Amino acid sequence: MFGDRLKLARKKSGYSLRGLSDALDGHVTAQALGKYERGEMMPSSDVLIRLTKTLGVSLEYLLSEQVEELEAVEFRKRSGTSAGERARVSAEVIDCLQRYLTIEEILGLDSGVWRVPQFGNRFFGQEEDGEIVAEDMRREWKLGIDPIPNMTALLEDWGIKVLVIELPERVSGLTCLVRRQHHKEKVPVIVVNRKATLERRRFTLAHELAHRLIDKNSPADHEKAANVFAGAFLIPRDHLVREIGEARKAIGYQELIQLKRMYRVSAATLLVRFKQVGIINESTLAYAFQTFARGWRSNEPEPLEGSGEEGQHEVPRRFERLCYWALAEGLISPSKAGELLQQPRHKIEQGLRGPAEINVD
Repeated sequence: MFGDRLKLARKKSGYSLRGLSDALDGHVTAQALGKYERGEMMPSSDVLIRLTKTLGVSLEYLLSEQVEELEAVEFRKRSGTSAGERARVSAEVIDCLQRYLTIEEILGLDSGVWRVPQFGNRFFGQEEDGEIVAEDMRREWKLGIDPIPNMTALLEDWGIKVLVIELPERVSGLTCLVRRQHHKEKVPVIVVNRKATLERRRFTLAHELAHRLIDKNSPADHEKAANVFAGAFLIPRDHLVREIGEARKAIGYQELIQLKRMYRVSAATLLVRFKQVGIINESTLAYAFQTFARGWRSNEPEPLEGSGEEGQHEVPRRFERLCYWALAEGLISPSKAGELLQQPRHKIEQGLRGPAEINVD
């Protein structure tokens, strides 16, 4: 396991074996590094420290046994990603997950384990089946038909680890399973691009949730079926019809913007959803994207996150909360909390005390 982590961290940093040896000022030969990666030899503590500093990773990343491997890694991308980009993303995901699973273990929690819905993985005969599965999922989670205020919090509540990190520009997100030691249950993870708009991040989360539900043997186009699911999950048919009517010949800009803010989705997603529900027809949708909605797929009108707020809304909070729980109970030290949260000690202590200490009797 150590060898796999070292190799991943090396590739993330863009080093060859000889290049890493040179970066270590010749303290370790390329041959020795190769033996570390193949599991034939372990480095001394001094070399370990040098490796972490040179590669920009923590000892926790190299030595932790929380994460054995990322399985079934699927990138959602517009075009191919390089091996180096995939290695960089995988290394960061493993680092985040090891810290997350460590604090859960310290607190004795297993609440983050994904529970497959009662209806199990669904067979999608056609992409339109995403509509039915979205309705079933909302019933399973007792969501009613109202808009979902926070997709990140919802998924975290149901045992899916959500990470918001910077991904390559052409990657909107990825999904994977975490294989852990001692035959513990695998943990599903959804990663979204911090640089994407909030509208795009929410849709990606719903899209990746669909991939957790689709039977792999389904003949339907999985990507298109996941898109249908995401639209139906975020914009329930019954609620939309109640708000906008069963059929429309035209829709005004301000009405569209207010609906976009209500459902917290992109304006383009709304227009496509109108067509799916039958509120507008194919020609009306095509006209919209040829005229007033031209460019909306790449440039969001009146984005939910204002300038300077990008990536700051609907971010994962559970991991941070668990760290402060363990800190308040004396289960970890401020320095350990700083290591887990990757924040300086003074910020950790300020986060614990706040403007004034609070005592709970």
